[in-house]
Amino acid sequence: MKKISKTNAMRILESMDIEFDYMTYESEDGKIDGVSVAHKTGQDPETVFKTLVSIGHSSEIYVFCIPVEYELDLKKAAKASSEKNIELLPLKDLTKNTGYVRGGCSPIGMKKHYKTFIDESAMLNEKILVSAGCIGAQLILKPDDLIKAVDASYADLV
Repeated sequence: MKKISKTNAMRILESMDIEFDYMTYESEDGKIDGVSVAHKTGQDPETVFKTLVSIGHSSEIYVFCIPVEYELDLKKAAKASSEKNIELLPLKDLTKNTGYVRGGCSPIGMKKHYKTFIDESAMLNEKILVSAGCIGAQLILKPDDLIKAVDASYADLV
């Protein structure tokens, strides 16, 4: 396991007294998609969640965390966020809106607080993994602690 410096997401969790652990993985091969990360870390893909940033019909930005093997159901996402419709934020707009890069986007510690939804399947797991805010590191925490950390809601998203 490589050593990483503490990320903003880790500092936020510590400041909130939220228990977490982290694990690192090698990213030099360029395989940083969620399924590859689940395999590299030896985790069940049902417990590894990817962070997707989207934009609603109202131009509001929303964050959705779903298991890595699934695709976001845009109709369900729109319903959860009370939007007429929703689409994924163009990749070119990701860093300027979140402060994060593709493959290292954490739901914790974005530039602004965006309304966040976690797929309800997270409740089936004692702990889940989300990006630690950099490529090569994942946070491990209880789903309810993630909800608390980002003021999120559970929703049916896949």
